[in-house]
Amino acid sequence: MPAGLATYIIRRLLLLPVILLIVSFATFALGRFAPVDYVEIQAGPRAQPETIERIREERGLNDPVPVQYVRYLGNVLTGDLGVSTRYQGFPVADVIFPRMWISLQYNVVVLVLTFAIGLPLGTWAALRRGTWQDPLSIGVFLFFASVPVLISVPLLQWLFAVKLGVLPSGGWSEAEYLGVELGIFSKHAVLPVLALTLPGVAGIARYMRGQVMEVLDQDFVRTANAKGLKASTVITRHVARNALLPIVTILGFELAALIGGSIFVETLLGIPGIGLLAFESIKSRDYDTIMAIVLVGSTTFVLAMLLIDIVYGFIDPRIRVEGSIS
Repeated sequence: MPAGLATYIIRRLLLLPVILLIVSFATFALGRFAPVDYVEIQAGPRAQPETIERIREERGLNDPVPVQYVRYLGNVLTGDLGVSTRYQGFPVADVIFPRMWISLQYNVVVLVLTFAIGLPLGTWAALRRGTWQDPLSIGVFLFFASVPVLISVPLLQWLFAVKLGVLPSGGWSEAEYLGVELGIFSKHAVLPVLALTLPGVAGIARYMRGQVMEVLDQDFVRTANAKGLKASTVITRHVARNALLPIVTILGFELAALIGGSIFVETLLGIPGIGLLAFESIKSRDYDTIMAIVLVGSTTFVLAMLLIDIVYGFIDPRIRVEGSIS
């Protein structure tokens, strides 16, 4: 590994603990300085003041805030994310991670389909600029992107579940495959995948179209065409490879959102994913669960951005040179 690239990666890795420390403090402040005391929520509306004070003392909530934060950070590092008030007696980790696994399953399929359709569609549209095929190909998916999920999901339910009767109207079903519980192979996964893939293709296709059109105007593409190379060779070896570089950034954001789920889709379809859990936790003011969801989601985002930075360092040497100079 080149010395410049190793230095670039080490610098990015050293920033990771600092960023996560800031995220953890912001997450801690979210729960501790909330307008409603979650101890009162956990104790119930009929709890006596003595009971509430006893719970606060047992949890160390009467200690100074810095002491509480250090204790909270230590608990997080050992995997203790607190206890859910909505699911009495259950650790938060046992509640959120199975939900994240559900959201991860259909979001992975959505990610693959979105890029598998959007990238070639954007390239195809750019190669046909100036013709009717260009705006039509992008416009079809822009139509799906313009329809809110609150409208598209009921329409999909009406079409596939009520009229055609080929899909269930909601819910989630899992079966065991090689010892792993998977629900992505059931019919219940089709509607959420459709609801998120159709509008997502438009953004990827438009961005890819713009990048391909920009690369097509570069001198090295004109030179390749002048040499008499096949059109397919020019597109795959020169145009597509250079146009895909900025797409890595979008891929990073999409990777960070894999476990995030969709509050609207999961609520409308009754999918017990992390999006629905977040909505339920906010309604019930389950602060330990909310804090855990924010912390895990933020950590995933930071790690995804770090991965993208490292990938860029491999792809474009100019980035790691500029990083070493700065």
